[in-house]
Amino acid sequence: MTSDNDTLAALIRDAVREALAEPGNVAVPAPTAIAAPASLIDHTLLKPTATAEQIRQLCAEARENRFAAVCVNPVWVPLCAELLAGSPVAVCTVVGFPLGADLPAAKAFEAERCIALGASEIDMVINIGALKDQDFATVRADIAAVVSSSHAAEAIVKVIIEAAYLTDEEKVAACVLAKDAGADFVKTSTGFGPSGATAADVTLMRRVVGPGIGVKAAGGIRSGADFRSMVGAGANRIGASAGVKIVAELAEQR
Repeated sequence: MTSDNDTLAALIRDAVREALAEPGNVAVPAPTAIAAPASLIDHTLLKPTATAEQIRQLCAEARENRFAAVCVNPVWVPLCAELLAGSPVAVCTVVGFPLGADLPAAKAFEAERCIALGASEIDMVINIGALKDQDFATVRADIAAVVSSSHAAEAIVKVIIEAAYLTDEEKVAACVLAKDAGADFVKTSTGFGPSGATAADVTLMRRVVGPGIGVKAAGGIRSGADFRSMVGAGANRIGASAGVKIVAELAEQR
């Protein structure tokens, strides 16, 4: 792992050169097989208007369909942990969400508290402005703080790069920094930005991080066709509020 800005910049330049080379010259890991689609879905409800009744329904649907996780705002972590106790469904929450412009110590503390309340997966948003300033050391340190506090409690971290705001070169940089900081996944979007996941972004992100860490596609994934497109591009986790509809459509297509 590296922390010096010049060293990180050199690492990123090499990654950009390789990732944005002609596709035929770059090895891309094989897409994830879709044997059990529900096991790839984070059943998501992040609206500020979410009610306890809606969270209860989310958790009931997650139990019934055996989704990978529910993804909720931090205030709902204790309720989800209670409702999903004894099930294989994880509780995922968001940190520094949706702007990523919180102090690193605040993000790390939020992650730590959420894990103590029952979360086992943390989806954090990067410092987008620092990335655009090419202050790579700051971006990496921000991610590393959350990774450190989360891994200490055996929780995994997904790093949201908010791809819609980034150039292809910046997407590569964000993925390099997340991987170097020890993240478990990179993630396309918050769902609150100007647009959501695209297959092209997922392909690029997978090309950068390789098979060693995960790629989560989120934002605007509403159908079985969307799901297949993202998994075919290299995603091995899908964030969606339409999980029930997606698995029903995929079941019909078998």
